[in-house]
Amino acid sequence: MYPYIRSLCADAIAISTDSVYSHKVFHEISPNASKVQYPLLSDRTGNVTKAYGVYGSNTGAAYRATFIIDPKGQIRYYSVYPREVARNVKEVIRTLEGIQYGEATGEGVPAGWVPGMPGIKRDISRAGEY
Repeated sequence: MYPYIRSLCADAIAISTDSVYSHKVFHEISPNASKVQYPLLSDRTGNVTKAYGVYGSNTGAAYRATFIIDPKGQIRYYSVYPREVARNVKEVIRTLEGIQYGEATGEGVPAGWVPGMPGIKRDISRAGEY
């Protein structure tokens, strides 16, 4: 999905509290990790994950989280996943596309929206229609 994310003029990085050495081993032995095309950064000090509020002080590891940050540095979306639940990359991309659609049109997007569907005019008098 990374090439598609890049086609949306966005980028992806992964940040882990694991060491660069564990990243290297993981990349070498995991069939999935060897396919990763985006940077995997090590945050051994936890400074980045603490700044974003996703550092588990009881485990010393970051929670599984996703952030969409706009070009102005504003967090537009974030989700923290339970340990048992993997990310839904397609939903993260749909959210990114919805944010970009809203920026381009001034409209919101309804539940289940996908690119190509109409948006919602932001008009309080129409509240409850969708």
